[in-house]
Amino acid sequence: MTQVWVNQQTTINVSPFDRGLAYGDGVFATMRTYPKSAPQSGIMLLKLHLARLAQGCERLHINWGPSETLISHLSDLAQQYPNSCIKLLLTRGVGGRGYQAPEQANITEITSVHEIPIHYQTWQKQGVALATSKIKLAQQPLLAGIKHLNRLEQVLIKSQQLPDGFNDWLVYDTQDNVIEASMANIFIVKAEQVFTPAINQAGVSGVMREAVIEALLSNGVDVRIQPLSLNDIVDADSIMLTNSLFGIINVIKVDKNSYQPWANTIAVAQKLQTTLS
Repeated sequence: MTQVWVNQQTTINVSPFDRGLAYGDGVFATMRTYPKSAPQSGIMLLKLHLARLAQGCERLHINWGPSETLISHLSDLAQQYPNSCIKLLLTRGVGGRGYQAPEQANITEITSVHEIPIHYQTWQKQGVALATSKIKLAQQPLLAGIKHLNRLEQVLIKSQQLPDGFNDWLVYDTQDNVIEASMANIFIVKAEQVFTPAINQAGVSGVMREAVIEALLSNGVDVRIQPLSLNDIVDADSIMLTNSLFGIINVIKVDKNSYQPWANTIAVAQKLQTTLS
């Protein structure tokens, strides 16, 4: 199913001198389109995705904003490929051999369409089990929160062999703070309060994380963003994961500890229209 466009043109050709390839110099977003049965069409949370891309570019000193041509292209793809994954990848473009960025970027915009992993539907219904990763994320506040193109830490995390019966990794940083799963943000519930890790030193600020926080706050749920530790995981009543493709799902196990599904997970998923069917 995978289709690829470079600067809105049907091609798979990118310069070998592109800084995204040479240095991971860019950002990306992984987005989901609404299914045909949904009351609305298009890309879920598109404004949040574009805002986060622009913020990431600003922090990397890349002068970029979504053009009308790009927005029209994304809208066309959403109509052609409902209930699919659209990935938008931005690089600073071609810029010489060395690390020094060119004064003026020649942005490369790469869009691609993919099927949503079929097991995500099972995860929504049954929940997931997490094993603690031995590989930890480095702290780097200049890059924390950005979904930048250098994902070597995640590549190493995913290269580990998961124990039987586990679906993904729980990841800490080098100071033993809980950060995220390998490709999702994490929330924990304790005594009806909801907590999610502070990610000002490491990790990705997910768009679905932001949407879930807003949905919970609008329903009067107390949400705290703060550093979390192993003890917070052990003492949690419930744990959830969020990302843009599967929305919000329950964690039923972390290592040897089991958890009850959170009573509000289904309601939040329905409000955000993220249920896969």
